[in-house]
Amino acid sequence: MSEPTMSEPKATKATMDGNTAVAHIAYRVNEVCAIFPITPSSPMAELADEWSSAAIPNIWGNIPVVQEMQSEGGAAGALHGALQAGALTTTFTASQGLLLMIPNMFKIAGELTPTVFHVAARSVATSALSIFGDHSDVMAARPTGFAMLASGSVQEAHDMALIAQAATLKSRIPFIHFFDGFRTSHEVNTLSLVPDEQIRAMIDDDLVRAHRARALNPENPFIRGTAQNPDVFFQGREAVNAYYAATPAIVQEAMDRFAALTGRAYRLFDYEGPEDAERVIMLMGSGAEVARDTAAALAAHGEKVGVITVRLHRPFSAGHFLKALPARCKVLAVLDRTKEPGAAGEPLYLDVVAALTDTVECGQRETMPRIIGGRYGLSSKDFDPAQVKAVFDEMRKAAPRNGFAVGIEDDVTHTSLDLDPDYSIEPDDVVRAVFYGLGADGTVGANKNSVKIIAEEGGLFAQGYFVYDSHKSGAQTVSHLRFGPRPIRSPYLIRQAQFVACHQFQFVERFDVLRLAAPGATFLLNSPYGPEEVWDRLPRSAQETIIARKLRFYVIDATTAAREVGLKNRTNTVLQTCFFAISGVLPREEAIARIKASIARTYGRKGQKVVEQNYAAVDGALERLHEVKVPAQATSRFERPPTVPVSAPDFVRRVTARMMEGLGDRLPVSAIPVDGTYPSGTAAFEKRNIAEEVPVWREDLCIQCGQCSFVCPHSVIRAKYYEKERLDGAPEYFKSAPVNARGYPGIDFTLQFYIEDCTGCGLCVEACPALSPTEPGIKAINLEPKADLVEKERANIAFFEQLPVNDRARVDFSNVRGVQFLEPLFEFSGACAGCGETPYLKLLSQLFGDRLMVANATGCSSIYGGNLPVTPWTKNHEGRGPAWSNSLFEDDAEFGLGFRLAADKHLDLAHALLKSLSDDLGEAFVGEILSAPQVRESEIRAQRVRVAELKTKLLKLAETSGAARDLLSVVDHLVRRSIWIVGGDGWAYDIGYGGLDHVLASGRNVNVLVLDTEVYSNTGGQASKATPLGAIAKFAAAGKRVPRKDLALQAIAYGNVYVAQIAMGANPQQTLQAFREAEAYEGPSLILAYSQCIAHGFDLRYGMSQQDKAVKSGYWPLIRYDPAMRDVGRTPFQLDSPRPTIPFKDYAYNELRYRALSVSRPDEAKALLDQAQRLIADKYRDYEAFARIGDGPSPSAALAAGNRLNED
Repeated sequence: MSEPTMSEPKATKATMDGNTAVAHIAYRVNEVCAIFPITPSSPMAELADEWSSAAIPNIWGNIPVVQEMQSEGGAAGALHGALQAGALTTTFTASQGLLLMIPNMFKIAGELTPTVFHVAARSVATSALSIFGDHSDVMAARPTGFAMLASGSVQEAHDMALIAQAATLKSRIPFIHFFDGFRTSHEVNTLSLVPDEQIRAMIDDDLVRAHRARALNPENPFIRGTAQNPDVFFQGREAVNAYYAATPAIVQEAMDRFAALTGRAYRLFDYEGPEDAERVIMLMGSGAEVARDTAAALAAHGEKVGVITVRLHRPFSAGHFLKALPARCKVLAVLDRTKEPGAAGEPLYLDVVAALTDTVECGQRETMPRIIGGRYGLSSKDFDPAQVKAVFDEMRKAAPRNGFAVGIEDDVTHTSLDLDPDYSIEPDDVVRAVFYGLGADGTVGANKNSVKIIAEEGGLFAQGYFVYDSHKSGAQTVSHLRFGPRPIRSPYLIRQAQFVACHQFQFVERFDVLRLAAPGATFLLNSPYGPEEVWDRLPRSAQETIIARKLRFYVIDATTAAREVGLKNRTNTVLQTCFFAISGVLPREEAIARIKASIARTYGRKGQKVVEQNYAAVDGALERLHEVKVPAQATSRFERPPTVPVSAPDFVRRVTARMMEGLGDRLPVSAIPVDGTYPSGTAAFEKRNIAEEVPVWREDLCIQCGQCSFVCPHSVIRAKYYEKERLDGAPEYFKSAPVNARGYPGIDFTLQFYIEDCTGCGLCVEACPALSPTEPGIKAINLEPKADLVEKERANIAFFEQLPVNDRARVDFSNVRGVQFLEPLFEFSGACAGCGETPYLKLLSQLFGDRLMVANATGCSSIYGGNLPVTPWTKNHEGRGPAWSNSLFEDDAEFGLGFRLAADKHLDLAHALLKSLSDDLGEAFVGEILSAPQVRESEIRAQRVRVAELKTKLLKLAETSGAARDLLSVVDHLVRRSIWIVGGDGWAYDIGYGGLDHVLASGRNVNVLVLDTEVYSNTGGQASKATPLGAIAKFAAAGKRVPRKDLALQAIAYGNVYVAQIAMGANPQQTLQAFREAEAYEGPSLILAYSQCIAHGFDLRYGMSQQDKAVKSGYWPLIRYDPAMRDVGRTPFQLDSPRPTIPFKDYAYNELRYRALSVSRPDEAKALLDQAQRLIADKYRDYEAFARIGDGPSPSAALAAGNRLNED
């Protein structure tokens, strides 16, 4: 990330993404930043915090205050207060975050308070969440009274951030400055930075002082924010009209001053095209750049077409718009990047219709062009020149369609436009390169560095855009890079590339990675097979493409090269070197020198050893790079297998498989579920094959303890026991061993590894306690190369799945050993390798999955738990499984409470209906159902049998009995439901804490599982109130200066909430016991589960060991507080971990989040470390005291202890 530096009056050419370009301005022209993380706007806030921590001043020479809040609503409230107190204040947000700010926005605008909200515009969640960009969020804020200024590129976003600030100060109207999330916020491009002197010249200090003069001040007191009555409220709303009427001219004046300073001119409505244009497209945001370039290409061939770019959407200035509209325009197409179901049209379209209708009716214009409206680009759906041309072509028709959609196939309501997918306007002198990588393998980071090297040091212009889904790691990434002699304004994906690199060999076996290769292009493949054998390892279709398109083919074993220099699987440096060596974008020696300089900048803070390792990777790369001689004909005897087997369900074959192939854009509307309901368990078909080493079982050493499957984050380790006779017909390499427990004669045991779903994290190896007595370093589980194991294990898995699932009613799962025989109903998720959260979810699904309802807060667990194309929550062999749903980030506790309210109501209704039908069903039978205990597994199974019999009887009665039909609609509630509210610490400690507290206080029987990573993991690792003292995190760049919230003690203070604090790696049995006790408790429960995360900065293979150190140091005491213990005369507070046995430093300094502060601020780090050690000692004394209290701590004692620790 760049940091602002004082610059010369001459503009500086730089390369950065849109977020950085905006933050560069916003930080400099404000005094306070109130922040909260939300994708894709978070980097702006992160940069502000980073710069403030580094004491970088704003244009007035003082350091802005950056304050993280508990939610976007909280950020808006703090911003509102800071504005009222006279400080120049800003914030950064998107999507639902902007919606949470709306109540304050009405107030801020109503009070005519200048501010700028910088919004990376993003889809608002509807039937599904999407982190990607469109304008639905900013359109939802239209009624607030904020002015709305749109940017369409990285350069524009930089410039408009300053123009908005100047305009808001003069107009007193607050502004939303918005730009397209991801397409602009994350695009890396070359731009001219506005020098500090020019920024200073744009901001009128008299207006800053005027803002301060309007602030609340007891030296000059007044009242603002009154409650009004019908007599005056209406007039008050109309009193602001003059300010809004003046705003467009003020914005244009700011644009003109900016143009005089920088040479970059903007207008409220910018028209580009011939004066006699007859067909005009009107739109805003990044799509306008595509439309302008396409129109220019068409106009060069004689077509009378043009484009109006909308910059100021609110207030909508009809006068400025009409000046921009060509007089001879016959058809005007207004494109919106949003959808408003049920409306007569989308927002911009309706504004234009109203403006033109009024103009014609008032006689200011004689004729009105035909106006048509359309939608494009929702959720960052690519918008390319072919789509623009399709709109222009539609406008040629005698009756052009209104309300159309472009870029999709609508085969239901037939709104979509036909287009020519081969239409292109890409210039020949622009180099286009596409790179396929795996999330967290370094591909994206290396490509960002390449863009900067080429643009900032190579003298070219460059653009980088990176396609990936919501996962942090482990999913496919596709980098689209362009380099050329002129500024690159092509905000759409590459359709034909001169260079294609595949950084993961398994992609070639699964996808058509050459689909985008242009004729004569270069293909670079990272392969374990050398130049002599790699050809025969390619699918036949890949060979045919290479031959037909005359591709140059290079191969390198980058994985081995990286490992040999100590970089493990981080192949990015090796492959980046190969790109520069082959592509010729820069001279080879110059490129290598610049790569090494970039390495020193990028990795310097990680130590000289890491820098030297990367240097060695560069030096060794070219020795391993080989060009493959391409034969004249394809010789491969195999083809890519089907993405999913032919036996897969119809929906999986028709829809899921297409998304898995990267071809979801081609799915028609009819293929998509109308209400966002998708089938469970489709992750089993994905087979990502991302691990190069996988666990292999040594059955002769195994003690059958179950530890390996207990900690496995992806449910790839399965255990079964069965009669030995069932091994008849087993594959040659199928492994088994006699059950080593007493009482199981003739029974064998198998551990089966689903290696194509394994991520190779190694947690199972570290957890395995069984060491070979004769082979040093060998355990019952060891990681081995996967390549030669796949076919054998496919056969083994097929046989294993034919073995009967162990009857859970006969499994003793009160211990870890027994749990391994329970079928996991959460499997093969897209979570990071070594994830600390997913083992808990897998355990939850094993224990209660067949009657489980999950309300999941937005965050990591909702993304790996419900991010398409596949779903990891699955069904058991009986067709039952977890019913899962995600509402929002902030309301998960309330959402889950709603599950319980409905379940309780429908259970009551079922009981009442059952009693009403007792004459028909039999009183004894009804009495058995109503009185049946449902605590033990065998009791629940027995109730299922009774309910099944009940359903049979009800079906016979249903034809004549309405009560029977009603009972059938709620009969499933007669089996006990297990309702769990799941989320991370960002939700539980911060944005959702108020709701969580209320739900715990309700006394209702809900279970809360907090997957505590101590940061906002999903948005990139920002600090939460769970972040520990002294740890560095985003939004806490100088180290967190206050202790973490003790949520456990706050819940214990209620006295009737079951509370547990657990760490699977420290005590798996305590973890298991806490889950079972929480679910059995008839009231609210809260489990806080320690979860390691990649944001902590250590090798997650040792995640369970690090959990153990957290407990041994006393930082994470294991506790259980069970109010039910009072009924049996026992203390409810159980301290399950011993006194600290290692210093806090021995735990903390294994992680970069703590260790980094000791490098950047050693004295402060030592002081914080000492303070943390004292807090641990104090907390443990309190906990020991609570454990000695017979009735447990009183509410006042629990709260006092928590407050004392937080104030220390």
